[in-house]
Amino acid sequence: MEILPVVLPFNKHETGSSYLPKMSDRNRFIHTVNAPFINIDVRAEKYIILIFFSRIRDAYPASDLKTNTGKIWSITTALSDEILCKSKFKVSILTNCSSHLLHLTPCGNYSVHNLIIEILHCINEYPAQEECFLLLIENAVTELSAAISHLIYIFSSSFNTDFQPAKIPRSPSYAAVDLDPPLSFTVYAAHNIPAAWVKSYKVFSFSCSLTYAGKKIWQVKNCKNIPVKKSFFFLANWNEKISFPLQTKSLPNETILTIKLFGLNSESKNTEILAWTCSPLYQKQKFIHGTVLLSMALYSMPPTTMITPGLWDASLPAPVTLQIDFPKTNLEFIKPEPEEKRDDLEEPTKECLKHIARFSQKGSPLLLSEQERRFLWFYHSYCNNENCSLPLVLGSAPSCDRKNISEMYMVLREWSFSNPLEVLGLLTFSFPDQDIRRTAVQQIENLSNDELLEYLPQLVQAIKFEWSLESPLVKLLLCRSLQSVQVTHQLYWLLKDAENEAHFKSWYQKLLAALQFCAGKALNDEFSKERKLIKILGDIAENVKAASDLKRQEVLKIEINKVKQFFQEVNVCRLPLNPALVVRGIDADACSYFTSKALPLKISFINTDTLSRNIDVIFKVGDDLRQDMLVLQIIRIMDNIWLQEGLDMQMIIYRCLSTGKSQGVVQMVPDATTLANIHRESGLIGPLKENTIKKWFSHHHPLESSYQEAIKNFFHSCAGWCIVTFILGVCDRHNDNIMLTSTGHMFHIDFGKFLGHAQKFGNIKRDRAPFIFTSEMEYFITEGGKNPKRFQEFVELCCRAYNIVRKHSQLLLNLLEMMLHAGLPELNSIQDLKYVYDNLRPQDSDLQATSHFTRKIKESLECFPVKLNNLIHILAQMSTTGSAKSATSQSAPQESNMLDAAKSIARATILGVSKKPDSLYLVQVVQTCQMVTFVEKSFDQFSKLHSHLQKQFPSHALPEFPHWWHLPFTDLEHKRMKDLNLYMMQLLNGSSKLSNVSHHFPYNSLYHFLSSPKSADQKPGVQLVISYESTHLTILLKHMRNIHLPDGSAPTAHAEFYLLPDPDEVSKRKTKAVPKRTDPTYNEIVVYDAVTELQGRVLQLIVKSKGTFVGAINIQLNSVPLNEEKWYPLGNSII
Repeated sequence: MEILPVVLPFNKHETGSSYLPKMSDRNRFIHTVNAPFINIDVRAEKYIILIFFSRIRDAYPASDLKTNTGKIWSITTALSDEILCKSKFKVSILTNCSSHLLHLTPCGNYSVHNLIIEILHCINEYPAQEECFLLLIENAVTELSAAISHLIYIFSSSFNTDFQPAKIPRSPSYAAVDLDPPLSFTVYAAHNIPAAWVKSYKVFSFSCSLTYAGKKIWQVKNCKNIPVKKSFFFLANWNEKISFPLQTKSLPNETILTIKLFGLNSESKNTEILAWTCSPLYQKQKFIHGTVLLSMALYSMPPTTMITPGLWDASLPAPVTLQIDFPKTNLEFIKPEPEEKRDDLEEPTKECLKHIARFSQKGSPLLLSEQERRFLWFYHSYCNNENCSLPLVLGSAPSCDRKNISEMYMVLREWSFSNPLEVLGLLTFSFPDQDIRRTAVQQIENLSNDELLEYLPQLVQAIKFEWSLESPLVKLLLCRSLQSVQVTHQLYWLLKDAENEAHFKSWYQKLLAALQFCAGKALNDEFSKERKLIKILGDIAENVKAASDLKRQEVLKIEINKVKQFFQEVNVCRLPLNPALVVRGIDADACSYFTSKALPLKISFINTDTLSRNIDVIFKVGDDLRQDMLVLQIIRIMDNIWLQEGLDMQMIIYRCLSTGKSQGVVQMVPDATTLANIHRESGLIGPLKENTIKKWFSHHHPLESSYQEAIKNFFHSCAGWCIVTFILGVCDRHNDNIMLTSTGHMFHIDFGKFLGHAQKFGNIKRDRAPFIFTSEMEYFITEGGKNPKRFQEFVELCCRAYNIVRKHSQLLLNLLEMMLHAGLPELNSIQDLKYVYDNLRPQDSDLQATSHFTRKIKESLECFPVKLNNLIHILAQMSTTGSAKSATSQSAPQESNMLDAAKSIARATILGVSKKPDSLYLVQVVQTCQMVTFVEKSFDQFSKLHSHLQKQFPSHALPEFPHWWHLPFTDLEHKRMKDLNLYMMQLLNGSSKLSNVSHHFPYNSLYHFLSSPKSADQKPGVQLVISYESTHLTILLKHMRNIHLPDGSAPTAHAEFYLLPDPDEVSKRKTKAVPKRTDPTYNEIVVYDAVTELQGRVLQLIVKSKGTFVGAINIQLNSVPLNEEKWYPLGNSII
């Protein structure tokens, strides 16, 4: 099909024109007017297809019958004289007097009148008969007008235009509606091939594919290779019919046709993709028909798994246009009806129901194996909101044929919804079906505006997968924006940022225009001010980065004046971070920049609330903050989950907003400093010291009450950030992106690396620990070891919070899945999703998860490379800045390497000896806090203490220990009492040499040795959780308390389990040893299978330390409470 014959309009009432040939020369006449086509250049802004521009309309007004034959097209769009200035008509004229063609290529801005004059000039030498000539011209005009009419109709139907034909061309005859032919169409040509391609590529070809939900239904490989043709432009004219072995009616409503244009490289001889386009087969429930023009995207490759109508807006003209001729049918999509639920299905067994429940923990259909999908779909009639999730059931459908879609509709109709958030997974790319998405939006409508705000980033991403901008989701977002300024404000900035996306820019621009229309003038004025402020800050940041090191501060000082001038013009402005933050100026003296790689600005705004402090923000250019936004959003959702469960983790979650491509604003938390600054205050090796954090908080909290409050805040916030950074796999953790407030709150910053994408030195990961929990953090939590049970409480808190979050694994996985196509560098594959799934472990029981997370705490605690990494950062910063802070801050208190005063022993004196089977010495212990206690110890226990100290300090002189032998006729006990008092006095005073190297071990040993007997609730014990189900006996060993070696020191204890009776001696189970702790934490699971009953069975637990017996207990299993945490006393412990 040729696109457009040339137009030769002629008015028979103007035959008196001097331009016409003389009557004497009219014996010759035009035999043929051959006008192949004109250049339809879709790059022209006003669609050059309209060749009847204003000069023609002026000459031949449609309403003036005297000057208009009615053959000239009448349109309403005003056209510029320059529309066709670069276009040329190719006109060939053949006369009966010559066999040679006359060629004309007049410019497109010729009026038709002048064009005919030019033609007559060319043939003036030949006489012609006027009437024949005029008749021929009028016939050509009539036929050509009809052709142009049809072309304008095709163009305005294919593209978004601001014009349309005054008269719709007569509809062609359609094939019968009841026919269901195989899908076929003709790919006619690719128009306007760039000249650069013609030089580089020898021949051109194309391929076609049909996709649904990212899966290829069918593909036609590369079709025939052809060279380009040269007309007024280059085109590849295939005119090739494509047939798919698929019935048209069998295709889903959301089927996408994708066509790729290839070129054979003249040099490399490789076939390369040059352009592509896509189009839905059904548009508004009607099958696409007739001639269609599609603009082509000049990208190397479309996204392989995400082809949607919004991916590439083919309705906007582009340099290369593809022409496809579809059959002229009037086929409409007939939606499958929900299938009736069958009653003859076989009931699944209990084992099958267990499998269904286990598969339901996967959270996302993307994580299901093919076998799991088949299993779930086989039993989909028995899945409900109690044993499975709706996205998993619908996502397990094996194909998109009408039968499966009908069954999906049946499941959708029968499903009982309990929580609006469970349907978020139905808005992912896996579900293009418009009815399914409509149902999901109906459930989301039950969320309040504040709740909707939490999930707005994902809903904005879900717009990509909608089939039109008139979808229920788009309507919901616009409706809520009319109800809430917060929703409007956040949606505005999310859409502004989304405008930077390469593929969906057109859709987001249209939605943003609709949002601004809904917002009204006042709010749009606020948006205008915010945009201007961001533009100014962006310019300042770029200028500061471009300046030399020596001039940056000076440049910043000058540039800040732009912000001052801005506030002089607008008075007040809301911050994009939060519309509730209103500022009235800038504190120039408080503004600065950071010396990190991106050189972000610190901007201090003056709050309009005069009683409030300045609002400090960081403005970054060169960093993509979208990933930070996502991480902080997920953390905020986790914190809300904890709060709903009554657990306040004292989380500080600052705000962050991406305001454009690689730029954004970050909220600054007041009174916060980095852990690196705290380390520097303790000297060069501050990161390697145990007491660094404790010293810093002691300095800021001289009062015991505020100090304990800081410990509490740190205790909870540290636990919370351990969990969230572990689940999300946050990497690049060091002391410069961990912050502490003076109130004790810890929080993390900078989330450029997550989901386990750690930086590497060679093949070695830089982040070696599961998360950051160091020995100095434990030292602060336990107050330097004074309160070791607090570590157990910390582990308990972590495991409890971890298990709470795990119950919401599906929500977290759905939120991340909805962001898979957001263009984030480290969240773009199923493997990234699986990483989070593996860390959440939703398939585990709470006991298993508790054991798993406890192991991660221990791994982190024992990971020395974390401290080494912190030290490297300190040294790197020193080399960068050229100076280092003093080894110890003058204001920071110096702390002895010994135990703190509250736990130190001032003196210990033996007051007497009791005559028992074994002589026991009564020892009075006076602590530095003036607490007085009494203990009884034997001579053997003193001797073992001395032996233990000798092993610890083999190269240092200890006080001489009294001999075990004695002279006859002497009072042995009183002599030993005198010698032991001297020994303890010398040991407590200590030589300076011993004090300098001992750190705190002698005092620890003495403290435990001389501690008073434990009260009833402090006796040695072990905490267990025992459960029994289906012949499986499970024991969770959680903690032990107050266990000691005979000399009073802390044991390296492990537990051994035996299930008695055990005639074959096969029931021994053993845990790992916890080094040198009196209150060790294990959280290890021991399992016995094939336990048919508990009656008559005894669980024996023995605690040992490197072969030394510490304690034991026998538990009658038929009398213990199951599935409950319980402390059991450890008997026969020697303290």
